[in-house]
Amino acid sequence: MPKALRPRRAIRPIAVFALVLTTLSAPLALLLDAREREPNGVYAERRAHLVAQLSAPVLLFGYTGRENSSPSYVFLQEPNFYYLTGHNEEGAALLLVPSGTAEKSWKGANEILFLPPRKSEEEKWNGPRMGPTDADVQKKTGFAAIEAFSNLKSHLTDLAQSYHEIWTLAPHAEDTGYPHAREWSAWITQAAPGIAVRDAAAAIGAMRQIKTPGEIALLTKAIELSMDAQLAATRMVRPGLYEYQVAARMVEIHAYGGCETEAYAPIVGTGLHSTILHFNQLDALIQDGDVVLIDVGGQYSGYTADITRTLPANGHFTGRQREIYDIVLGAQNAVLAAMKPGATLGRQGSNSLFKVAYDYINTHGADRDGRSLGRYFTHGLGHHIGLEVHDAGDPSRPLEPGMVVTAEPGVYIPEERIGVRIEDDVLITPTGYKLLTARLPRSVDEIEKIMAEAKVARDERSSER
Repeated sequence: MPKALRPRRAIRPIAVFALVLTTLSAPLALLLDAREREPNGVYAERRAHLVAQLSAPVLLFGYTGRENSSPSYVFLQEPNFYYLTGHNEEGAALLLVPSGTAEKSWKGANEILFLPPRKSEEEKWNGPRMGPTDADVQKKTGFAAIEAFSNLKSHLTDLAQSYHEIWTLAPHAEDTGYPHAREWSAWITQAAPGIAVRDAAAAIGAMRQIKTPGEIALLTKAIELSMDAQLAATRMVRPGLYEYQVAARMVEIHAYGGCETEAYAPIVGTGLHSTILHFNQLDALIQDGDVVLIDVGGQYSGYTADITRTLPANGHFTGRQREIYDIVLGAQNAVLAAMKPGATLGRQGSNSLFKVAYDYINTHGADRDGRSLGRYFTHGLGHHIGLEVHDAGDPSRPLEPGMVVTAEPGVYIPEERIGVRIEDDVLITPTGYKLLTARLPRSVDEIEKIMAEAKVARDERSSER
């Protein structure tokens, strides 16, 4: 999905997903317990790498569960905290203290995971949680030192005797929803008034941009389920359906396959709605002659897919719709041909993939007034995906092997009621790229063939009744 105007993090689940969950037989707690994660050693390696870079204590806080008061809220851990711990329960904290430094007054462990005490009354409602005194908690978490959250303040006071700074997640202009970073930064300052608070987000974000094999495997599962949903939508779309019906079918496929939530609120836009980048009201009836833009992706075990296809409502693109679609597809193919280590997603520079897409769109076709189409490519080319749909990533940083990004050129012409976006998920390899969404058709002929076959099957079923 295009990044422009998108909040950095949206933690509320969509209403349609909540409705789908009520149809499943398994309790929500059991669904969340089934989440896959990487081995404990992978998280430990990340922690060691981070603290070695920063050479000062690191203190991160997980989400508390108060981020959203909606009864349909599904807990999703703060992504930086999860990246370093693999812990997906409420109210935890992580303390990392560098070893081998000149400051020797710290006598505690170099890694401590702080957990809240277990509360039997709450567990009757929300299910079992890990507690700091559980017999198997070290094995489950991969931490040798686990303490009650109430011990954290005294440890911070002790650290302040030796260290003049501490790294955490500092507040920033894009904070939305629950003021997590602001509240915990203030808590640190209050607990240790003399210590300087520094922002660890950039250092962690730089690490998150290079995916481990385990992360790529989880991303691939999210992408595979999301492709299944996109194919189902291709076979389903026709005049007379509502946008929300298409989204509901896709969300059902995600949930049934094991996704814990959507990667973002589904975008299904017909006609004029196809030109609105983040249209998610899903309230319009699909009309004959429309194009339908479908930007929907699932989240599997914390990792997100992000895929967009644009379909003709009646199964056949008009001449003009096909012209615009083929221009966007040509721009995407040009981007893929240039996608390799060293290229960038940013708008500037000789290796800019955005410029490749823009130049293609701007030199092919025109609007009703004869103007070039570059003005209708209104967002960036792509972004990183991972623990967030717009994952940590600097568009000016050259691509490197192990990065997973989207390639999503688009053209949106409101006066013609035509919006076309084609978005695919791409793994950067040492020699180029791997298209993780390769089995999902992109060409006009392939899309029309699938839709025609689906119509024949519907007609046959109708004649049998």
